[in-house]
Amino acid sequence: MAQESDESRSVEYAQEITSPDQRPERPGRSLVTTNHEVIRKWAEERRAVPATVPGTEHDGGLGVLRLDFPGYGGEDLQEVSWEEWLGTFDRRGRNFIHQEETKDGRQSNFFRLENPSREDA
Repeated sequence: MAQESDESRSVEYAQEITSPDQRPERPGRSLVTTNHEVIRKWAEERRAVPATVPGTEHDGGLGVLRLDFPGYGGEDLQEVSWEEWLGTFDRRGRNFIHQEETKDGRQSNFFRLENPSREDA
């Protein structure tokens, strides 16, 4: 995680999750993690696969990172391995901000990748 002084507002208000066994404090709670097991478990529970946006590659590596959810128009995405996706996630120093469920208790697919050192994030 980012140092406290470097954290963005969205991370400041999110509950940090460091293990797949942790649960949100309440439905709809924003969560933040860098833990690979948490990210994979969250995605796999939603049948999402790691992906990238073709044509956005740079420096010989993956470009824009995404998760491809079934039925959500991922035709423009290219599936990649978890090893490639998580390696790129780590090299870029990202946070995975997500929700387990909406406030009304339905499973949520909300997530975003955040650069914690960006001041406008």
